[in-house]
Amino acid sequence: MKKLLIYLRNYKKETVFAPLFKMLEATFELFVPLVMAAIIDRGIGQADTGYVLKMGGILVALGLIGLLCSITAQYFAAKAAVGFATGLKHALFDHIQSLSFTEIDTLGTSTLITRMTSDVNQVQNGVNMVLRLFLRSPFIVFGAMIMAFTIDVKAALIFVVTIPLLAVVVFGIMALTMPMYKKVQAGLDAVLGATRENLTGARVIRAFHKEEEEIDRFEEKNETLTHLQLAVGKISALTNPVTYIIINAATILLLYTGAVRVDNGSITQGGVVALVNYMSQILVELIKLANLIITITKALACANRIEAIFEVESSMRWQEAALCGDGENGPTAGGGKDSGTDAPALKSQAGEKNGQKTQRDLAVAFEHVHLTYGGAGAESLSDIHIQVPRGQTVGIIGGTGSGKSSLVNMIPRFYDASAGTVRVNGRDVKSYGMEELRERIGIVLQKAVLFRGTIRDNLLWGNAQATDEELWEALRLAQAKEFVETKEGRLDAPVAQEGRNLSGGQRQRLTIARALVAKPEILILDDSASALDYATDAALRKALKELPGEPTVFIVSQRASSIQHADQIIVLEDGEMAGCGTHEELLANCEVYQEIYYSQFEKQSAVQN
Repeated sequence: MKKLLIYLRNYKKETVFAPLFKMLEATFELFVPLVMAAIIDRGIGQADTGYVLKMGGILVALGLIGLLCSITAQYFAAKAAVGFATGLKHALFDHIQSLSFTEIDTLGTSTLITRMTSDVNQVQNGVNMVLRLFLRSPFIVFGAMIMAFTIDVKAALIFVVTIPLLAVVVFGIMALTMPMYKKVQAGLDAVLGATRENLTGARVIRAFHKEEEEIDRFEEKNETLTHLQLAVGKISALTNPVTYIIINAATILLLYTGAVRVDNGSITQGGVVALVNYMSQILVELIKLANLIITITKALACANRIEAIFEVESSMRWQEAALCGDGENGPTAGGGKDSGTDAPALKSQAGEKNGQKTQRDLAVAFEHVHLTYGGAGAESLSDIHIQVPRGQTVGIIGGTGSGKSSLVNMIPRFYDASAGTVRVNGRDVKSYGMEELRERIGIVLQKAVLFRGTIRDNLLWGNAQATDEELWEALRLAQAKEFVETKEGRLDAPVAQEGRNLSGGQRQRLTIARALVAKPEILILDDSASALDYATDAALRKALKELPGEPTVFIVSQRASSIQHADQIIVLEDGEMAGCGTHEELLANCEVYQEIYYSQFEKQSAVQN
């Protein structure tokens, strides 16, 4: 929790004024029993109506002043708590954005959502309640005890015994429930994860008629959460009854002691009433304090969970700026989009004499690259060695789980190599700044993701300064112009969240257009034609050859027809290179490619017949 308190630094005034005004309210409240005692002993005892009215006016004034102080305190507390939560959410979101895919995959989306929503809200509530009650309640409790000593020392000793006993109960329950609340929040993560998984895969669940199994699985997780909540709830629920028992027992003892001392003239009747009122104040405040302790316990558990996210550091480090380097391990002077182009030539193992390209001629190079995902036992990629000259079209094919996406995800540095080096324009990708690297690369991922807004809004992600003419040209190349022209509003046609108002093929074509708007040096199409028919796929491949600037294009596909005309084709099997060459070379020499190609074309022929 301590690490999170920095987000209160802009609310120092509020964090001082909120408890201060609550203490003022409490101070006025402590005088109320004394005023009541005076009314009983002097006003009523002596039948002095004027005195009763005067002291009654004082009670009203104390109440109004207390109300004003309370409202002021709540205003400052709410302002500080909301501001704290806002700053915390911003910082947490920024931190999550700084994490690499490795950390995000490890933590899980549902966990991060819970931290950003439920946990932050719980901490916000905790801050609000602490500012309002954390000082006020103890102040009332001990203030009431001190005021009791001013009335009668012997009777006040009951307070001395009662208050420590209540403290043991309250803080003992807190110690028991704090670790249990952590388990409750973990159970909430599990329920949220199951909910998200089911909602995302609703169509698959229904297609396989697995509704009952998934309901049972959800109910199991929800039942676990319920049992945890009931267990901690039972312990927390003991707070109020036990507090009432102790206070009521103390009140009975206080009344007995007060009655005896009234008889022997040691204390007035008004004094006894004042003592009972102070005991009642203690009861009320301890109930508030008990509830506050529960809130604080929850908030601390949630704060620890949030701190755990902040403690997760990205496995990737980015250069802050382009620094002078040797062209191999660091940026060249000046940075910029072409800074890596003029780096000294780095010869490959075979050297230029054997006809291989120097590093300055290569758009992308994989030098004996290995990749192991965090927490995975086996390698996803093993000893990948590839050289891709500028302007080439590279096809990547292989079975499911062969490592196709893993390979291209290393070019924009979504993941770092476990061993070996990935180079872009002759430079290690680790020597680039994030913006410098990724502005060179246009990426179309497997899952077509669009955002709520308009078609124009989504396309401008590629280049915020793009003109309408450039947007339409990108749509034409992506084979999306025709259907966009039919939309009401055209470029300003609305796009629902995740593009739900568009077909799968339309979403994919728009994501391709979005990447083309950026006019990247390197274009990665990660199975981005899977939702396209063969005619549209063929038209898209033809259009890609027309791209200005002759970008280097990576096409990941399970269709042999999508990559057979590439300058070189990389065949992957179980994370290893099974072959590399042209379509003709692989068809003659690579068994894996032969199997993929002939199986697909046999299926196509069967369909046609």
